Amino acid sequence: MNYKDILDLMLDENDFTVGGGCASAIAGAMATGLIGMVANLSKGKDYGYEDEKYDAIIKELNEMKAKFLEGSVNDNKAYLLIVNAYKLPKSTEEEKQKRRKAIQNAGIEAAKVPLSNALLNKRTYDIGRDLLEKSNPAAVTDLQAGIDLAKVGIDAGCANVLANIPLIKDEKIVSDFNKELESLD
Repeated sequence: MNYKDILDLMLDENDFTVGGGCASAIAGAMATGLIGMVANLSKGKDYGYEDEKYDAIIKELNEMKAKFLEGSVNDNKAYLLIVNAYKLPKSTEEEKQKRRKAIQNAGIEAAKVPLSNALLNKRTYDIGRDLLEKSNPAAVTDLQAGIDLAKVGIDAGCANVLANIPLIKDEKIVSDFNKELESLD
């Protein structure tokens, strides 16, 4: 499965395997594209940065875009880990213990992926905000759309982390996730 498959599933109201975590990643990928476009449109002019700085921004955004697209696929995989963990047998105490451990491990993975996407969206958001006064003003609406998409990506990623935390019984791990979420406020 690739990000195009994820997007197709996201648009299908009858599919239940992709959701907000995948949307967070796709929103981030769209944000990097829009913000990168504005950086490209700002080169060769005097908007506040040298062309080398715009090129560095574009390079970083392209690297993040690849991570976002991979993150959309990874979020789907993490969700399927949860589904499969809940399908494990629970007839004996040993099976119950194995199932509980599998659910927690799946919950950890299902929280790590959207957290990573949220953190990437935060970086994308910050780059976009920095460009507001240092880019081609004719493309400000495109830049704002990118910033807004990154904010949606942050919020959706954080919401997905919070949705998966109840699956995690290890308080230290939960505390670590909560600290990361606080950094995104």
